[in-house]
Amino acid sequence: MSDLKFSVVGYSESATRMAVKARNFTIIVDEPPMLGGEDQGPNPVEYALSAIVGCLNVTGYILAKEMGFTINKLEIKASGRLNPACFLGKVTDDRAGYKGIDIDFVIEAEADTETLEHWMNQVKLRCPVSDNFANITPITVRLKIAEPI
Repeated sequence: MSDLKFSVVGYSESATRMAVKARNFTIIVDEPPMLGGEDQGPNPVEYALSAIVGCLNVTGYILAKEMGFTINKLEIKASGRLNPACFLGKVTDDRAGYKGIDIDFVIEAEADTETLEHWMNQVKLRCPVSDNFANITPITVRLKIAEPI
């Protein structure tokens, strides 16, 4: 199977708010007031957690179908702690990102415990977003300076 390419484009609306275009959707990214924002949308680190739980959900349903059982109810909670000092330009030994992310699944399904444990291991293995968090993913950042109008 060949690679799929996904892209988004963000348009700055203020120092803390960005409108991000993803296909035909507009996602508003903003900070809470305690970080200088207007709270018009989740902030980037909340979207990161949202991306993980969304991807784990899709992966979980694909695997349940492959394994021949039905998920009746699925709740996925994700949380993480980070120190905003680096982000805010303060001296710290902490990294800018999450120190760790905890994910809890609550599932109601027509499957036994052994099947669900195998399912959970496969979900962790096959989820592209959690894979990007768990493993080093090369990131290339380029600067293009716009021509004055």
